[in-house]
Amino acid sequence: MTVIPHSAARIETFGCRLNAFESEVIRTHQPLQSERQRIIFNTCAVTAEAERQARQAIRRTRRADPDAEIVVTGCAAQINPERYRDMPEVDRVIGNEEKLQPATWTRDGRPDILVNDIMSVTETAPHLIAGPEGRCRAFVQIQQGCDHRCTFCIIPYGRGNNRSVPIGEIVRQIRVLVENGYRELVLTGVDIASYGNDLPGRPGLGQLLRRLFALVPELSRLRLSSLDPVAIDDGILALVANEPRLMPHLHLSVQAGDDMILKRMKRRHSRDDVIRSAQRLRARRPDIVLGADLIAGFPTETEAMFRSTLDLVTEIGLTHLHVFPYSPRAGTPAARMPQVAGAEQKTRAARLRAAGDAALARFLISRVGIREHVLIEHAGSGRTEHFAAMTVEGDVEPGMIVEARVARVVSGHLTGRTTASRPRTRPA
Repeated sequence: MTVIPHSAARIETFGCRLNAFESEVIRTHQPLQSERQRIIFNTCAVTAEAERQARQAIRRTRRADPDAEIVVTGCAAQINPERYRDMPEVDRVIGNEEKLQPATWTRDGRPDILVNDIMSVTETAPHLIAGPEGRCRAFVQIQQGCDHRCTFCIIPYGRGNNRSVPIGEIVRQIRVLVENGYRELVLTGVDIASYGNDLPGRPGLGQLLRRLFALVPELSRLRLSSLDPVAIDDGILALVANEPRLMPHLHLSVQAGDDMILKRMKRRHSRDDVIRSAQRLRARRPDIVLGADLIAGFPTETEAMFRSTLDLVTEIGLTHLHVFPYSPRAGTPAARMPQVAGAEQKTRAARLRAAGDAALARFLISRVGIREHVLIEHAGSGRTEHFAAMTVEGDVEPGMIVEARVARVVSGHLTGRTTASRPRTRPA
């Protein structure tokens, strides 16, 4: 397996899977040795809390290491570079496009701020990495940016418009990752449902998936990052039904379960659209597990509107929830709408999380006695095909995909033993 060498830089990553991928790209551009420690903060701007945590970490790091070079990049830096330039702890501010370019990370002749107009960027260059160190799952960026303008979201101003990586380049990277022993890959981006809209012939996500499975038969497992419910078309449904390498776990960008709130969010789907998508997915693969992003306390949300979202969790059987209290972002339409009190936002978020915890617990209990195929990521632990965490007893090593029978549930994890003396598959 190709290992990314240790460099003189330390990277602190905030936010999404795409940021995690890009941190690995940044790592490959760092010098192996340096007289001065470089500490890079790859920030997130999805909520005000994410920015607060990043600024707090920057200040804390400067106190602990007064001689380090502190560089801030990511969405927060792209959207408001002056704010970070004016922090006395920060040496350099770098934009989202510039952070992926090797020349950016040479020391000589670079300004304190290197941030361009992200909306002027029209292409996304493929970045070939061997995958995060010490892990068996790697992320593959298939697109960048977003053409939609949800009223709560500032991210398009940090990422720009939709830009897709050509299918051939994606296949090339996946082949390298598979050859280097990675058993599971995750296709990621800002809005992967819009993949291909900007490419010749407008190949969609379903066509990309079909090409990947056909051209890389050695690929063991594939996952998708968050999908809009209305993007699940007949092509994707056919793969859900017929392609066992596409894992039976999809995460949906739902955000709310009330039609008026969805309209005020400027989402592309209705409550019924979400329900229909879930029904169509389960008709093709009854054991599929669905997760969702949900926002609690969006402006104008009443208790009855919130109940529509809460009821949706059980109505369509959501299992893995990512719950966020609404966070107003300056420059977005939702920030100018009548706000729900902060305490009520937190209370509603807690109620949604409790519903998600209960749903996950029910799902885990339902797996007791069942044989699972587990990708071992660390010493004796990994993830099932449904993305449930599982501890496995037996002769297992990171990189193996093993069959194990679930014996019980302990602290939110499945536990069990391998069902054969030898693992089903071993790392390459």
